[in-house]
Amino acid sequence: MEKILVSACLAGDVVRYDGKCVPLKNKYLELLGNKGCMVKCCPEVAGGMSIPRAPAQIAGGNGSDVLAGRAGVMDINGKDVSRFFIKGAESALSVVRAHHSQVVLLKDKSPSCGSHFIYDGTFGGRLICGDGVTAAILKQNNVYVFSDSEIQEFEIFVKQSFL
Repeated sequence: MEKILVSACLAGDVVRYDGKCVPLKNKYLELLGNKGCMVKCCPEVAGGMSIPRAPAQIAGGNGSDVLAGRAGVMDINGKDVSRFFIKGAESALSVVRAHHSQVVLLKDKSPSCGSHFIYDGTFGGRLICGDGVTAAILKQNNVYVFSDSEIQEFEIFVKQSFL
């Protein structure tokens, strides 16, 4: 079975911006890890960001807009951290290519990994439809992207496609 890239935070690694651990409890995900089929990646850490770090959101668009230079990723202090997010997205894409992965499981709502929803850039807690930077680059490269809210669909897809 091919390797599947999973957001490191979902796999239980302490990589979140706030330094907390919030793993996705799922028997199938655990099985993938035990079988050696999972590759964990945190694009933000891979891009050079620390743990903990200031919260960040995409301002003025979505992940595709950040990649195209039309929007930026700003932290809560007003610092442009776009370059870290782009570098991390490129790193995740390299991991996917190195392992010939065709499917990933990412953490929704993240400015990196959000694949359905991201925050609107105001730090007011409002969600908008859109992709994070990593989800966008992976989708642009024909990778199947699932969010943590689609764990059942992810499991069905992987079983049907790769087993």
